[in-house]
Amino acid sequence: MHKYILVTGGTKGIGRAIIERFAADGFHIITCARKEADLKALKLEIEQKYTFSKVFYQATDVSDKLSLESFIRYVRSLNVKVDVLVNNAGLYVPGKITEEDSTTLQYMVETNLYSAYYITKGFVGDMIKRKSGHIFMLCSTASIIPYANGGSYCISKFALYGMTKVLREELKDHQVKVTAVLPGATFTASWEGVDLPLDRFMRSEDVASAISNAYYMSPNSVVEEILIRPQLGDIES
Repeated sequence: MHKYILVTGGTKGIGRAIIERFAADGFHIITCARKEADLKALKLEIEQKYTFSKVFYQATDVSDKLSLESFIRYVRSLNVKVDVLVNNAGLYVPGKITEEDSTTLQYMVETNLYSAYYITKGFVGDMIKRKSGHIFMLCSTASIIPYANGGSYCISKFALYGMTKVLREELKDHQVKVTAVLPGATFTASWEGVDLPLDRFMRSEDVASAISNAYYMSPNSVVEEILIRPQLGDIES
């Protein structure tokens, strides 16, 4: 029987690497992103490369609750069991709290926190009934270390990390695993154009590999946190 992984923000960066990794293992993929064209291209590429894996998607703005609710309804309409949920979608906007626009915090929280909150609530009930499932939250090193230019991004990621820890406590007796993933600087679209050598960054594939390894542990164990940094140390924006 095929298994299903739901990855938000799956067309680029870490989300794309996670999809590649699990598609190679025979998972069917459910994902969302803002751009329909990117999602169509992802479906074509994954299904051609991994002929046993199917990709289901819907264009979604995770910062918009109505759009997010539409995606949740779409996934439920598939009538499948979500075995792995990866709340990956997020956005980084640099700036200082004392200087950033007054709307920045709301946007960061809606994108980086509320999206994970609503997606999780949309599918965790079924995981509890089945007594199985694994939820991965893409937090950040910014979830545990404040950056001077991190502003509202750090606030949203601190909150996401807190939510992850609460979920772990709530779900442990239901046999649903919860893992916080805290990557340092990973070369994704957020870092494109920066004047730094690529070897100062982690690879998205390494984060995907760590998530895969955590997933395949026995039911007796759970990796509560995955903290990964570049070999030469993290990079502050």
